Amino acid sequence: MNFNFLSPVSDLVLAHNELLSQQTLGKKIKIHSKQHGIPELDQVHLAIVGVLENRNDVNYIGEEFGLDEIRKSLYSLFPGNWHKTIADLGDINKGETVEDTYFALKTTINILVQKNIIPIVIGGSQDLTYANYRAYDALAPMVNIVNVDSKFDLGDSAKPIKNDSFVGKIILDKPYNLFNYATIGYQTYFNSQEEIDLMDKLYFESYRLGQVSKDITLVEPVLRDANIVSIDLNSVKASEVSDRQKTSPNGLDGKEICAISRYAGISNKVSSIGIYEYKPSRDDTVTTMLVAQMIWYFIEGVNFRVKDDDFLNDESYQKFITLVEDQELVFYKSTKTQRWWIEIPFLSEINNKLKRHTLLPCMHQDYLDACNNKLPERWYKAFQKNCI
Repeated sequence: MNFNFLSPVSDLVLAHNELLSQQTLGKKIKIHSKQHGIPELDQVHLAIVGVLENRNDVNYIGEEFGLDEIRKSLYSLFPGNWHKTIADLGDINKGETVEDTYFALKTTINILVQKNIIPIVIGGSQDLTYANYRAYDALAPMVNIVNVDSKFDLGDSAKPIKNDSFVGKIILDKPYNLFNYATIGYQTYFNSQEEIDLMDKLYFESYRLGQVSKDITLVEPVLRDANIVSIDLNSVKASEVSDRQKTSPNGLDGKEICAISRYAGISNKVSSIGIYEYKPSRDDTVTTMLVAQMIWYFIEGVNFRVKDDDFLNDESYQKFITLVEDQELVFYKSTKTQRWWIEIPFLSEINNKLKRHTLLPCMHQDYLDACNNKLPERWYKAFQKNCI
């Protein structure tokens, strides 16, 4: 297996790890080191990959950065009652060009996902999500992406890709593999009205910061349906991060971003996650510990995944049928987890994109709304995309 573009975890981090308690996470994971090389991946379930690439940041001025402090914070945490094996594969360094870095990340993710290993990418600029998405070109016919961000990052797709325009490239570049794109925690004043209108026109999902802060459980169904999760650290409010990371007085707080990370981990469909826009500073401790805890909660979620979406066995679910505006809606409720799904009608007379998406995760509230003659918004958007 060719991972020649991965550099080992630094000796500084390994020396710090030697001083930690034997019960800490750093003592439990397999680490790519100069001495031992890349660990065997046969029994590995999750793999941490750093990417030291930020040249497509719109504010890039030539600065370098490293991920040692994040690793120190992560290694110092204590694992839960976990049964999944974790590896730290080290870092992908900057290639000669940004496209070289994209290729290395794309290849790494493709190999890991094929081996049923979930990559946890720590970046650099968020345009790396584009390389993550392209890793699925030969893996899945349609892909759902969830972006935890204060902005939609649609940008001007006619211009070279940047960290504020990578979603536009994902939508318009061939091959067209994107089925759904959802933004969690967007803030209206950071997005033009044209972008907001385009999100609606494409029937993509968006959850405003106020909605998410009022009820964090709103985001669980959309994360349950995601293949790729991309988190922009700039979605976190300034009071929760270090000085150089501060971007806005409003944003998600530490508990909310960790809850979102755990929801992503619990999802049976999420097969890769990235945490981007890390910017080291002298008072780095707060941000590095926050990123470490986000990773911890994602791993915690993966360890508590439950296969509850197999509806072949009648005893594994309850079925509910209701009528809304002459449209029959069929809901399913798992008897294992109490989670809900709604059926999307299969329309054989059109070029159906939803052959793998006929059951859409939803909330109990969606069923209650349907009983009160209100169409669930997620169902409506998915149905409309199906008809395009």
